[in-house]
Formats: sequence, C-alpha cells, structure tokens
Amino acid sequence: MNQQAPLSPAEIEKAIGISSGARRARRWKWLIVAALAVIAAALAAQYYRSQQSAGPQLIYDTAEAATRDVIITITATGTIEPITQVEVGSELSGIARDVLVNENDLVAEGQVLARLDTTRLAAQRQKAAAQLSASEARLQSAKVSLLEQSQAQQRQEQLRRRGLSTAQVMEQASADLQRAQAQILSAEADIATARAELALVEADLGKTAIRSPISGTVLKRSLEPGQTVAASLQAPVLFTIAEDLRRIQVEADVDEADVGQVKTDQKADFTVEAFRDRKFEGRVSRLSFSPDTEEGVVTYKTILNASNEDFALRPGMTATTRITVETFTNVLTVPNEALRYTPPREQASQGFSITQLFMPRFPRSERGQRTSSPDGMRAIYILDGTAAKELRVKTGASDGKVTVIAGGDLKPGDKVVTAARPATK
Repeated sequence: MNQQAPLSPAEIEKAIGISSGARRARRWKWLIVAALAVIAAALAAQYYRSQQSAGPQLIYDTAEAATRDVIITITATGTIEPITQVEVGSELSGIARDVLVNENDLVAEGQVLARLDTTRLAAQRQKAAAQLSASEARLQSAKVSLLEQSQAQQRQEQLRRRGLSTAQVMEQASADLQRAQAQILSAEADIATARAELALVEADLGKTAIRSPISGTVLKRSLEPGQTVAASLQAPVLFTIAEDLRRIQVEADVDEADVGQVKTDQKADFTVEAFRDRKFEGRVSRLSFSPDTEEGVVTYKTILNASNEDFALRPGMTATTRITVETFTNVLTVPNEALRYTPPREQASQGFSITQLFMPRFPRSERGQRTSSPDGMRAIYILDGTAAKELRVKTGASDGKVTVIAGGDLKPGDKVVTAARPATK
C-alpha cells in the first residue's frame, strides 16, 4: 500500500485560496489596532498627569493682621525665700534649761528664745570674784608696806646727815622702798587679771540666754528642754528666724540664653502650686553675675521682691515666674502660624516616555524652604480672592503667640494665611 506525504503550509493556503498578500494585509491590520491602543493609553496618561498637575482645590485658613499691645516675657523657675533669714546658734556648750518659743511665733529683737543651765558658770563667777577680792587685799597690804618703807628711808636720811648711819644701811632702806613700790604694781596687775576673768564669766553667763538678733517669725526650732548643746567645733543652729514675712523674695534661675534681656526694676509676676489661679506681682531687684551649672545647664540667680501682706506665700514654695523684658504698644502683629505656613510647590515635568505607560511617575508636592533674606525680610501669604499671594515683611519680637511686623506692605485687616487643606468634593 502506498503512503501519502503530508501537505506543506503553502499547499494548504493554496488549496483554500489564501494568498501571501492577504496574509500581509492581516498583519498590518493588527499592527494598526495595537498602535491605536498605545496612542489611547498615552492620551489617557497625559490627561491623568495634567489633572494631577492642576492639583486639588485648596481651602485656606486665615487670620487678620491686627494692631495690639505685645508684652515680651521670659519664664524661669525659682523658690520663695525670706528677704532676711538668720540662723541663731549658741557659743556655749551646755544643757538647755528652758525653751521659750515655738515655730511660727513672732519674736522681737533681743527677746530670749532659750536659756542654758548656769550652775557651772555661777560657780566660776564666785571664784573669779573671790580672786578679785584677794588681789585687792594684796594691793592694800602693798600700799601699807610702801608707806612703812618710805618712812624708814626718811629716818635713815636724817641719821645719815647727823653721821649716825652708814651708807650700807641707807642703801638697804632705799632697796626696801623700791620693792614695796613693785609689790603695788604687781597687786594692781593681779586686780586687772581678776577683773578680766570675772568679766569673761559674766559674759558667758549672759550668753546662756539665747536671744533673737532680729524681729521676725520663728521658722524652725531645733532645741528641746534638757537637750545638750555642743559648741566645741562650731555653733549649732538652734533657731531659724525670718524677718517680716510680709515682704518676700523669689530666687529664680534664669537661663543663660535669656539673661541678657533681664535688668533690675523690670516688672514680673509669678504663680505657686498652692494658688494656681492667683497671680502675684513683683520686681527684679538683683541679678547675679555668678553662674550656677547643673547637668551642663547654666543659669543665673535673679532676685524678685514681692509683697506678702496676707502671708499666703511661704518660704520654700516653688514659683513659676514671668519677667517682662519688653513692651510694644499699638503695633501690627500676625499669628506665628502665618510665619510657619508655606504653600505646596510642584516639581517641573520630567517629559513623557513609553515606560510611563507601565510605570507612571506622578508629580510630587514639596514644601519650599523658608529662609530670611539678608535685610531681615520674610515671606508670608495673604488671601487674594481665592488664591494665596506672597508678601514680604520684616518681623520683630514675638511673645510666643503673635509676632510684631516691623516693616513691609502688610496692612491691618489683611487676611494672612495660617494653613491650607484640600477641598472635599
């Protein structure tokens, strides 16, 4: 049996009536369809990019540039302290016999606060008085001896003129007179010593009464009756007294970055935790040149004087102070948010390529850099119709909420842009 060979593609196309020209026409048709599809995709991508470039519509938040008074302050933390505070101690050692005051008592200058036992000092005073009496008696005896020796010398001189006395006897009488005179000087010195010792004992007896050196309030009492006071090395602190708590001071620690703005007699106010809704007023009275450094932070002690007529403020309270360093009256201001606002800024188009059909790169918005020009001018934006318009202004001091406008074309009532958000569709 004979086997038939398979037909070739050309023989099949010839058998069914398809020519090579028809085949080429069919290929061109598919190429045209593909090209149209590419063009349509490119147009769609270009439209999408144009829509993105246009960006969403924005709604602006604004505030009016207003004329007002601006008070510039700096903040510091400190403690309430008495203007004058004295620690009262004892120069003597001994046992406390009486303690006459308690904490919070009002005392007058010179008032006795406590007394030490005087038994030992009383005995020393008696001994010193007896020594003084003995010295005075020796002086009287020396005076009698001096009178006796003076008379003896006079008799010897008379006898010598008559030739009844020798030179040796005269010399002896003169020496006895000089010794009597020396005994008087010695007795007088003993009396001075005895009197000094008695005065020392009397002074110590006076110090057994511990007195207040100032008029004021007893803040702290560290002594109880019967307690031993040891003053051998240093005077122990027995009482702490504050002078007139109707006037107090705040010891505030001002940061080194702010200290250059602080001057004496500037107004200040402060609050304490015990009276959070109450503001106390004071003035700067002193600024220390000596720095205080703690954990690398440098501060300078600043003293504020304040009234405390109702005794509401107590020593040791923590105070938060605000010192007024500068005041501006009737100046043009804008909110600080207006200086921080920057409108969106789009990147330039990067052109079109066929790869963007499959990996499109959409435009991005970025924030512009806000920098001041050398002349101190800065950009803010005001609402001009429905768009934000840039305006150059010169800024001044700020109180943390608003900033003074020191120059530029901004006018009171202009609406400055503080923020923007996309409009919702």
